[in-house]
Amino acid sequence: MKFKLSNLGKDQSITKSYKAIVCEDQIRIFNHPSTPFLRIYPQNNHVLSRIVRYPMNYLLRIVIVMCLTINFADAQVTSKNNAFTFGEELNFEVSYGWLNLAEAKLKVGNSVITEGSRPHYKIDAYGNTKGAATLFGKVNDNWGTHLDTGTLLPSLSYRYIEEGRYRKNEKVYFDQANKKATVELYDRENKNLKEKKEYKLPGQVQDLVSGFYLLRTMDLNNLKKGQEILITGFFDKEIYNLKLIYEGTEKIQTNLGTKETYVFSPQMPKNKLFRGEFPVKVWVTKDQNKIPVKIKANLFIGSLNLDIASANGLRNN
Repeated sequence: MKFKLSNLGKDQSITKSYKAIVCEDQIRIFNHPSTPFLRIYPQNNHVLSRIVRYPMNYLLRIVIVMCLTINFADAQVTSKNNAFTFGEELNFEVSYGWLNLAEAKLKVGNSVITEGSRPHYKIDAYGNTKGAATLFGKVNDNWGTHLDTGTLLPSLSYRYIEEGRYRKNEKVYFDQANKKATVELYDRENKNLKEKKEYKLPGQVQDLVSGFYLLRTMDLNNLKKGQEILITGFFDKEIYNLKLIYEGTEKIQTNLGTKETYVFSPQMPKNKLFRGEFPVKVWVTKDQNKIPVKIKANLFIGSLNLDIASANGLRNN
């Protein structure tokens, strides 16, 4: 069994005398090699606090940003959505080594809603910490979209974010025909409008939630291993660009049984949490449903895992 012994620096708010042994994605903190440091204090463990507070922020983006606007010829949008339907619910567990940190959910509303006289899906992504993980930072996030059932383009996107003391309440109204997006920011209680601004778009775009559901309607059978997928969308007042690498197919064991999957690696922006340029792998079922069943994110210490726990209301059984 291989392991790595390393010092944790001052920037991680742990004194130099502590050591971290990283062994099979698990972290154990010691005051001395022969004397276990049994308690991990939140105020002294900046690394674990960041991992607990922000897994949903990053992993939700990954699981729901797999496709924003995909610019490549071999994946074709079908003329009809045969992948998902009203009432579908996907539930996930988020873990860090042996620690169960959080839960995530992707939910398609049970009935049609109307935006601009057109029928839409209401789709929500939820993420929240659970159990002892809340001691290091409570997360309660809701990302959502109103997705046109015909064009599969979003008309409205929203985020209600609670991460520790941080709050963000935002709505984005898309005018796809005129290539405009209007962003509205609200106060902490999500009652009063604080800011409203209009942005130009390069063309038709997706938001973080709608993009993944668009991906599920595409024919991915003609993808070639190593193929790069360029992704463009609108997020956080900016045009969002991402490179996605197709890694091929793989058969994996999940809580839904053994699944043949497509494997993708999104390029992540540089940050202090992830390790490497392509630190994340995403497994999507190679069937008509195309649901994500596993995500693994390699961190500077250990890895985060998001695994599907249950899937209800699937269009194709």
